[in-house]
Amino acid sequence: MPHCPTCASPLDDHDRHIRFTLPQPVLDLTDGNPLPPDTWLTHETPADSVMMQHPALGAFVRALLPINLAGGHTLTYGVWLAVNPADLPHILGTWWEPEYVSLRVNGWLANPIPPWGMLATPVQATVRDPDHTPYCDNSTDPQLTDVLTNEWPHEVVLGDT
Repeated sequence: MPHCPTCASPLDDHDRHIRFTLPQPVLDLTDGNPLPPDTWLTHETPADSVMMQHPALGAFVRALLPINLAGGHTLTYGVWLAVNPADLPHILGTWWEPEYVSLRVNGWLANPIPPWGMLATPVQATVRDPDHTPYCDNSTDPQLTDVLTNEWPHEVVLGDT
């Protein structure tokens, strides 16, 4: 298997996509148990869904969080954003419509991003491509702004392998 000349990690570790199945607060509450029956999902399972509403925890929406790695590589996390439940009808009503291209989702990261953490950090996601979920584009949090705008050494993000 070829290795990266920058960090010596296998090239399979580069340009990968990691999709969180559930928001961290839901994982913490359910502790591996099934979701309550009154949990609303856009699709059959949380892994396939782009939105969910948990009866005790509120509303969540999918987004992509790209991390730029040195050498032109990207690690993209498929995260959940916690959103104001009052915003969910608008997001749902826009998601599969032509207006989707102008959708802005304001929320908070509902998954920790290694190695930074950043759970509950405010973020805005925008649509870059009508065939993808919105991308986390900016934040009022300086650390998340750094993560979104800087290029990172492979070993910082991918760890030592």
